[in-house]
Amino acid sequence: PRAVTLAPDHAEPHLLLTACPGVPWPEAAPAGEEREALRGELGRQVARLHQVTGTAFGYPTGALGPLATDWRTAFTAMTDAVLADARDHRPWLPLPVDEVAAVFRAAAPALDAVTAPVLVHFDLWPGNILVDRAGPDGPARIGGLIDGERMFWGDPLADFVSLALLDDIERDDAFLTGYAKEGGPAVLDEDGRLRLALYRAYLDLIMLTETVPRAVGADDARRVRERVGPHLVATLEEIGEGSKFTS
Repeated sequence: PRAVTLAPDHAEPHLLLTACPGVPWPEAAPAGEEREALRGELGRQVARLHQVTGTAFGYPTGALGPLATDWRTAFTAMTDAVLADARDHRPWLPLPVDEVAAVFRAAAPALDAVTAPVLVHFDLWPGNILVDRAGPDGPARIGGLIDGERMFWGDPLADFVSLALLDDIERDDAFLTGYAKEGGPAVLDEDGRLRLALYRAYLDLIMLTETVPRAVGADDARRVRERVGPHLVATLEEIGEGSKFTS
């Protein structure tokens, strides 16, 4: 969406945005060739998103302090914040918080390869991807990418986490082809895969920890544990192996 009016100092502060056409991806339920075409278009849109750059790293809201001059500092502040929340709220985690923190610390040198702060949406799960159809039987297109409150300036690879939530983006050939054709800057080499694992672990921690302050029900909390817990363990093991080769 585009910003039409931003008036934070108005008597009634408000933000007016344009409406994006379409319905969330799960509701549209594209399949077959249509799905492949839409994944390719999505790759092109995300590549264009990643061509927007900033001047420093981190969350622009200032919630974790000022923006940082390097990505390692910014991402360490982000992970430290969610680890602090885990210590405060005491959610179920598959490993002790200190063990998780030690894995992040050991792999931190890999973050130094990121030198340009790129606009990262970080919440591109299917519910935030709109699909617009020109009539019941008309062609489909991506109508918009919405709900960007988790946005930060950082490594474009981080967006590949929610785009393949609890899965592997390298299985999504159509998306990656579209992303590359549009000149997307993210590269999935050995170093990139280690950083991507760090970002997967970060989002896993968020999903597990937020079950407490968001007061989700017992059934929802159990489902999160069952889905996210094993994924976090496997991801931390992957990081541990990869960080052995990081100087």
